[in-house]
Amino acid sequence: QVQLVESGGGLVQAGGSLRLSCAASGSIFSVNVMGWYRQAPGKRREPVGTITSGGTPYYVDAVKGRFTISRDNAKNTVYLQMNSVKPEDTAVYYCNAYMNWQDYWGQGTQVTVSS
Repeated sequence: QVQLVESGGGLVQAGGSLRLSCAASGSIFSVNVMGWYRQAPGKRREPVGTITSGGTPYYVDAVKGRFTISRDNAKNTVYLQMNSVKPEDTAVYYCNAYMNWQDYWGQGTQVTVSS
């Protein structure tokens, strides 16, 4: 069974850093785009950024210059390095990956930024 498992969430002070990881496991034949989304309380899930299989990242304007997405194809793992975090970054962060020609989501990890 193919699945995505996130880790690394938690509580961080504004201006601090946090690193999220998301590992894919199971019978994986193909991994294409991987990315991160987030959902704040009372809001819709929104994209944070994505990264192609070739390693090209894309970011939404709200996180450009502060967040970095990277991936390790050998480990089928994608990372989200969050720097200079702000209270408005507080959300549940979800990993997403297009694997085996299907869309998969992780269970989510809570990130809380205190002011």
